[in-house]
Amino acid sequence: MMARVTSKRQVTIPKAIADRYRIACGDEIAFLPAGDAIRVERTGSKPIGLDREQRLQRFDQATKRQRERQQTRRAKMTGDRGWRRDELYERAGAR
Repeated sequence: MMARVTSKRQVTIPKAIADRYRIACGDEIAFLPAGDAIRVERTGSKPIGLDREQRLQRFDQATKRQRERQQTRRAKMTGDRGWRRDELYERAGAR
């Protein structure tokens, strides 16, 4: 895989490489000389993933939001529209 150096000397890490080595936005990486090559290491980055308690907390928050959305939809569907189906037929008259 190849990457191009920009005029600001920035390099984009290919997605496949970032995914494989779990390099995320905000992670720090170090460029280290290795003879005629350059070695790239992820350093000083935050831990990968969330712990069990954080995942459960986010799951509970998402579940609560989903229930609130469903209740809002139900309220809209059963709300008063200002007319009934029978009234539509009465207005149109028998054909």
